[in-house]
Amino acid sequence: MRFSTRGNAVVLLTVGTAVFSGCGYSTKRPFSTDIQSIHVEMFHSKEFRRELEFRLTEALVKRIQMDTPYRIAPRRTADALMTGEILSVENRTFGKDFDTNLPRETGSTIVVRFRLQDMRTGEILGQNRRLVFQTSYIPPVGETFDQGMTRGLEGLAEKMVEAIESDW
Repeated sequence: MRFSTRGNAVVLLTVGTAVFSGCGYSTKRPFSTDIQSIHVEMFHSKEFRRELEFRLTEALVKRIQMDTPYRIAPRRTADALMTGEILSVENRTFGKDFDTNLPRETGSTIVVRFRLQDMRTGEILGQNRRLVFQTSYIPPVGETFDQGMTRGLEGLAEKMVEAIESDW
């Protein structure tokens, strides 16, 4: 049996490239190092539901402080500005109790849009024109719309922070 040196070189080159090129992992932080501080403006809302925009803004500020290297700053000194709007909140019943005709479970869908803008250059760093998040609550066990919205708004804040991460 005879081996060609050219064939062996191609095999070694291919194996070497696969081993040393990496697997797509990075040790870099997933957030831009150009930004040090963010100002989060109070979200607007097209929904007439009490305090949803305040609660979403608060959840987003807490999530930024918890999951990112950024600090929250006043608008005049911030490197970036986060703005957004609650577009809709819809509820649907997943089933009714046969005896009481009350909902067994209610699902809520929250739709928002947001944008992160560099205050120094005006560049849009990230945006999502329609981010949808779904949550549910179970009225027969005492859960309320308010509790379902708390879970939903916290989950939505987490998704927004994930959306502003840098590409690896």
